[in-house]
Amino acid sequence: MCGRFTLKTPAASWVEQLFAGIRFLDLPELPPRYNIAPTQPILAVFQPNESPEYRAATFRWGLIPSWAEDLSIGNKMINARGETVAEKPSFRKAFASQRCLIVADGYYEWQKVNAKVKRPFWIHRPQELPFLMAGLWEINRRISRTEPIFSTTVLTTSANAKTAPVHDRMPVIIDPADVADWLDPKNQATDRVQQLVRAPDDDYFELTEVSSTVNNPRNEGAVCLEPITSTQEGLT
Repeated sequence: MCGRFTLKTPAASWVEQLFAGIRFLDLPELPPRYNIAPTQPILAVFQPNESPEYRAATFRWGLIPSWAEDLSIGNKMINARGETVAEKPSFRKAFASQRCLIVADGYYEWQKVNAKVKRPFWIHRPQELPFLMAGLWEINRRISRTEPIFSTTVLTTSANAKTAPVHDRMPVIIDPADVADWLDPKNQATDRVQQLVRAPDDDYFELTEVSSTVNNPRNEGAVCLEPITSTQEGLT
């Protein structure tokens, strides 16, 4: 699964690295975030219908289907399994035409040691480069009478060999070369889109064990990324 992540890379930098030559309708500049948790606003990139340009906006993390009448349903849908996303009633409409990309530069996962102890790891690119997690977005107009609720979920798949010792699931990563295919709302050939729902190569990520500070979503700041190096052996 993916239940916590980071985005500390400035917008100008991740746009240059991940969306070179692509125009955005707007681009919010957000402060660095070191412990992004479900139900919080997160940055996602999508392509509005009938527009050749992309838009970056904030969405509530935890997908709330258009038919839902309770905000809490999103708490259970922070992730969508990539293997079944085209079939599940809560996700199939969004998978067909409302796909998005969630910008990150790392995510957290917890390795179970025993019934009481889990070791947190920050999983990130070499040199802490930004990357794109596959997502879906929705609009709900039932819950709020004043304005629609925009929400999103992160697609997951089976972990690759590098991350599997920590957790058996990981986010689906979209290569910058596949951005156009993934975001195009007219691209409803789900067989082609389904081919993009896969784990990255085994050497794509590095693992850094961090302190239990990150366990509490109220804790923020670079302190969440302070490494614990003495117990990393065997996980690289």
